[in-house]
Amino acid sequence: MTPQELVSGVVRLVSLPEVCIRVNEMMDDPVVNATDIGKVISQDTSLTARLLKIVNSAFYGFQARIETVSRAVTVIGLRELRGLVLAASAVESFSKLPNDVLNLVNFWRHSVYCGVVAQLLAQKCNVLHSERLFVAGLLHDIGKLVITNKMVKESREVIKKTEEKKIFDYDAEQAVLGFDHAEVGGVLLKEWNMPESLCNSVKYHHRPKAAMEPTIEICIVHIANILTIRAEHGVTQNNLAPPIEDIALKMTGLKEEDFEPIFARAGTVFSEALDAILPRAYKPN
Repeated sequence: MTPQELVSGVVRLVSLPEVCIRVNEMMDDPVVNATDIGKVISQDTSLTARLLKIVNSAFYGFQARIETVSRAVTVIGLRELRGLVLAASAVESFSKLPNDVLNLVNFWRHSVYCGVVAQLLAQKCNVLHSERLFVAGLLHDIGKLVITNKMVKESREVIKKTEEKKIFDYDAEQAVLGFDHAEVGGVLLKEWNMPESLCNSVKYHHRPKAAMEPTIEICIVHIANILTIRAEHGVTQNNLAPPIEDIALKMTGLKEEDFEPIFARAGTVFSEALDAILPRAYKPN
């Protein structure tokens, strides 16, 4: 089975809500304004509530409370709102699928923290529209949800090989499946008609050098994922975390001494970002 075949078999089960698809289409219309987008999103009351919770969280830190989606669009911009709509919709779509292999609480905690770190790294690197990197970081491992849902037996074999051989999960996936979760995630986002930069940031987050044109976005998500693993395991350099590829450090201009302040800032917004993004079913008691 190829990543394309795997995704085509699951994409109907985790298809994005109509509102998300419509917002994505509207982004390409030059005459669309904040009011138009607000009206479409407001048709979905659950999505509206979650978006307003996100923009009113410490993640943004606005002093005045934002009460409407139209106001949110005006304040944070159309691009950022599209990203947040995708993020909230993707998390919600996958929350409806059973998963007996992954610990979903840990999975989404890792994903949200990676998103926070990716955005902070993007700001450090002066990347335009750094909010894009929050979405890329949040969704970087989404391919794991596809694999563990559709290939349960093989997923357990991957876990066993990872533990027995002391190798990283993406290397074990390559050995067992012939592809890894990063490739599957990239294909899924492409199927959802997401921007190429987002698809590639997910597809190559473990192997930036494998991209035909490594970009700073790919490199930032690569670094953010490794820093997230370090934070989880309490390691400062390698050990349980993969090494950061030289190309990622070169392209971003980041150094080891830049990471400690990132960890410090990430901790202050992580819990609120987690609370805003995740459905209640994914939150620990």
